[in-house]
Amino acid sequence: MSYFAVFSPMLDQEKNVTFRPDHLAYLKEKAEEGKVFAKGRFTDGTGGLVIYIAENHDEVEAIVKKDPYVASGARGYEIHEWEMTVEASPIVD
Repeated sequence: MSYFAVFSPMLDQEKNVTFRPDHLAYLKEKAEEGKVFAKGRFTDGTGGLVIYIAENHDEVEAIVKKDPYVASGARGYEIHEWEMTVEASPIVD
């Protein structure tokens, strides 16, 4: 399995608001299937990022194209395979 970072730039704010509940339900479904590693919106309102777990680019693209945000035209998408490295240290009070 590989990780894929999917950037979802905002294309249509009105559609984004309309399809948000469907988008969140879809991501919950994918998370329950073990396909979502992390997700979140950009605080400046320009879109969001989902890191998917999948066998290959084609599998991720098929998942992304079914996301209600993408299918409705509310968001675009850009897929990049991501090689995760961890270097963070624990926060000490």
